[in-house]
Formats: sequence, C-alpha cells, structure tokens
Amino acid sequence: MKNNPVCWFEIYVQDLGRARTFYESLFQVQLETLTVADAPCEMLSFPAEIDRWGAGGALTKMDGVSSGSGGTLVYFSCEDCAVEEGRVEALGGQIHSKKTSIGEYGFISLVVDTEGNMIGLHSMQ
Repeated sequence: MKNNPVCWFEIYVQDLGRARTFYESLFQVQLETLTVADAPCEMLSFPAEIDRWGAGGALTKMDGVSSGSGGTLVYFSCEDCAVEEGRVEALGGQIHSKKTSIGEYGFISLVVDTEGNMIGLHSMQ
C-alpha cells in the first residue's frame, strides 16, 4: 500500500442536527454541508486539507442505514484526548473508557456520541 490505508470515513447518524452540535462542540470545529448531485444521503464534512496527513470524513444520514455500534471505530487526533473527553457528557454523549495509556503510542479515550456511535480519541500526551 502506497498511502495510509484510510482515505475517508463516514459516521452514520439518525439526527444530523443533533450530531452536528455534538461534534462541532466536542472538537471546536465547523462542519460544512457536502453537496453531491443525486446523492441518496445528507452529509456534513469535517474540516480537512487534502495535502495534510490524515483522512477526511463526514457525518452521514442515509435512509436504511442505522447509527450505533457495528465493528468500525474511527479515532480522532487530539492534542490531549482528556480535553475532548471532558466535553462529552455535557454534550449528551457518554464516556466508555477514560484516557488510557497505550505505551509508546500515546493515549486513547473511547466515547459514545449522541447517535450511539463509539469513536476513539487519540493523543500523544
């Protein structure tokens, strides 16, 4: 594989407005409406720059596709994952696992968003 294995992600949601509020407040970013002609879904994309490290992605609402746990876990990079973890409950989410060391690879927290999706938070401090 020439590039990093993940090039895009989608987090499926049932209530796009509620999910937008959760993620914008959690990460202190603005999500943008992603318009694709004839797309069978509504999408809000996370800020991303094509020439920077990491993957872009979006919150996606699509008929017939449920949100919630399902076997895929997306980790978001943070300066200190404890900061974002500290916002989760006030935003209507839940903390599954508090900040934990993963040795030389840094730290992770696992949290559940307002739609029932578990996401990971990762930082080196």
